[in-house]
Amino acid sequence: MRFLMMHRLDESAPEAWNPSKEFIEQMGAFVEDSFKKGILITAEGVHPSERGAKVRKARGGKITATDGPFTETKEVIGGFALINAKDLAEAVAFAETYAALFDEIEVEVRTVVEMEDIEAFTG
Repeated sequence: MRFLMMHRLDESAPEAWNPSKEFIEQMGAFVEDSFKKGILITAEGVHPSERGAKVRKARGGKITATDGPFTETKEVIGGFALINAKDLAEAVAFAETYAALFDEIEVEVRTVVEMEDIEAFTG
């Protein structure tokens, strides 16, 4: 099964966008090991919200786009990873190992909808 991990961090924390050399080395080793084990499919960090935008559409309403930064939100998405795991418990265990690399972080783990899931919905 595939799972999407999105990590949120405090955008105002100095280390959020300026990681230490030690952190970069730890993360590099973790990513390399996870790829070799066949767990990690892809992973990317994202730039601060000031370099992004939000697009919203309220039910029955018009579409609006707002440029960042997202000042109304303390924690923003700092990156994502797409992983392989046998079940949610294994994906959560992987997310816990990942979270241990940080001083403070929140990682949301979501099951990816696969083709057979769609067929079950429409079947």
